[in-house]
Amino acid sequence: MYIQDQIITTVPIFEVSETLKEVIKFFEETTYSHVAVTENGVYLGLLSENDLPCFEPEKSIEDFRYELDSFFVTKETAWLDVLEMFSRNEANILPVVDENQLILGYYDLEDIVSVFIDTPFFKEPGAILVVSTGVKDYSFSEIAQIVESNNARLLGAFITDSENDVVQITLKIGTQNMNEVAQTFRRYNYTIVFGNSDDQFLEDLKQRSGYLEKYLNV
Repeated sequence: MYIQDQIITTVPIFEVSETLKEVIKFFEETTYSHVAVTENGVYLGLLSENDLPCFEPEKSIEDFRYELDSFFVTKETAWLDVLEMFSRNEANILPVVDENQLILGYYDLEDIVSVFIDTPFFKEPGAILVVSTGVKDYSFSEIAQIVESNNARLLGAFITDSENDVVQITLKIGTQNMNEVAQTFRRYNYTIVFGNSDDQFLEDLKQRSGYLEKYLNV
């Protein structure tokens, strides 16, 4: 999935030599979680909105040099890794840097999730089936074979949980022959965790994704 055209350049970048006055204004006037800081144009790190109570207008950003967060992505970072970076750092904005550590712009969480929601996995009609099995026992080729051997269409699959040597795999499947697909998974020693209609799954996603809900009303 191509996301590079989602890079935005309208969010400011601050030099470490500047005062915190404009940074404070930025956080007070936006909902962004972070903003990038550079030193002589080179990416240095990120100031966090969580530190806003500690900021004083007359102080220099330099005073917070060792408090800066250091995460970022590049244009080559895959979209799933971009989403992981958002989640891992509880951020709704990510700086995108080049090979010289110069900032090309930012990814906005809302833009990236909107691209994800616009994929066939979400848009095409179908049913959701979640199966679980041992972490050493599953195979995506086997999963595809089970679905397609029952004359159903596999629209997408990804691992949504892994704990205590058990993985959960969420599948989006064409609605044909769902019962047969589920029974075949059981014969192959997969446990059926749940299966929902598309609308039910999307509602469940909204309710369960507390982090995404904080920044995006899907």
